[in-house]
Amino acid sequence: MFLLLLVASSSALSLVEVKAFSSDELRDRFHVLVNELRCPKCQNQNLADSNSAIAADLRREIFRMLEEGKSDQEIVDFLVTRYGEFVMYRPLMKKTTLVLWLTPALLFVIGIFIVLFVRRRQSAEMSPASPLGIDELKRLDQLLGEQPKEKVRVQEPEVKEDKDTK
Repeated sequence: MFLLLLVASSSALSLVEVKAFSSDELRDRFHVLVNELRCPKCQNQNLADSNSAIAADLRREIFRMLEEGKSDQEIVDFLVTRYGEFVMYRPLMKKTTLVLWLTPALLFVIGIFIVLFVRRRQSAEMSPASPLGIDELKRLDQLLGEQPKEKVRVQEPEVKEDKDTK
């Protein structure tokens, strides 16, 4: 069992790609590109994180194009031409992608309006509808035929001690 796990882990480690870049600048550009481009097969992984065969092929292709002196824009244009705008995590702002760019802002604004509406409704329910002043209360009492009520003292009943309980 242990040998089987050892063989399986060693084969997984052998999938690490080692590339010899001609300069550190190319290595940095490579890492930026593979992190910003999406794998066409894996729906939500970039080329750097994907283990699919097409992602490995595209990483080799990007490496080759960088070593040939292609610019980042030329490489992105090549991949977009080949696979469509799906390969870009941040698509360009065009009429076809306007919904992608504006939906988060629109949902945020709608959320703010909902919160304000709910808070306004709650504060309206908490406050009294029409508070009456003292003069208005007296007038109301007169109209209803009642006399203004004075404060009534409430006396506590006296507690008698039972002689039998002692």
